Amino acid sequence: MNELIGIGLYTPAEAGKLLRISPQKISRWLRGHSVRGRFYDPLWQPQMTLDDEQFYLGFRDLMEVRIADKFIAAGLSPQRVRTAVTLARDVLGEAYPLSTDRFRTDGRDIFLQVIQQDETGEEKQQLLNLFRRQFEFQQIIAPLLKTVDLDDRGHPVQWWPLGQKGKIIVDPARAFGRPIEAESSVPTAVLAAAGQLEGAERAALAYDVPLAAVRRAMAFESDLEQRVAA
Repeated sequence: MNELIGIGLYTPAEAGKLLRISPQKISRWLRGHSVRGRFYDPLWQPQMTLDDEQFYLGFRDLMEVRIADKFIAAGLSPQRVRTAVTLARDVLGEAYPLSTDRFRTDGRDIFLQVIQQDETGEEKQQLLNLFRRQFEFQQIIAPLLKTVDLDDRGHPVQWWPLGQKGKIIVDPARAFGRPIEAESSVPTAVLAAAGQLEGAERAALAYDVPLAAVRRAMAFESDLEQRVAA
């Protein structure tokens, strides 16, 4: 399992709970699917492949799916998102370009934020329309990655599902990418299970964490279960 450290491992069901996206939709996007005899290729190749013939996502897949879903909800077809991914790979040289901090959309097209030098040598940010292959400026939606911590290359490294104030974090370098309570670094599933079994106060004592940490974990895991039930 050492190869999973820093990558994370999620089934479509686990990813669906975290992202509020149906596992069936995630599987269609990343495995491909057929409609009326026509096969549609995956939006991209999943980050993680194991030898058990099951389908898994890595942390970058999780972040890519999150952004792809927002693009599609904004009115773009999965086919246009797939085209954007292919073109962006050429521009950025990134295997998972959607989850970088350089994507924007206006609901019709997808733009890639790039740095260009003008005739004086001054660097300026511009938006490259990935479908028209020309530079233009348009009104764009608010940043999609405000709950994600990025490294100095603009790659996602941590995700705060409830925002940083929620104190729940998904970090592929810890607990194999399972949600953890940020202050204690204990997986939320562990704290929540202990809280349900022994009560929040006894669980806090057993794991030597603040009572608030157990209650946060219990609320978070309860919300995940309600998403499944819905």
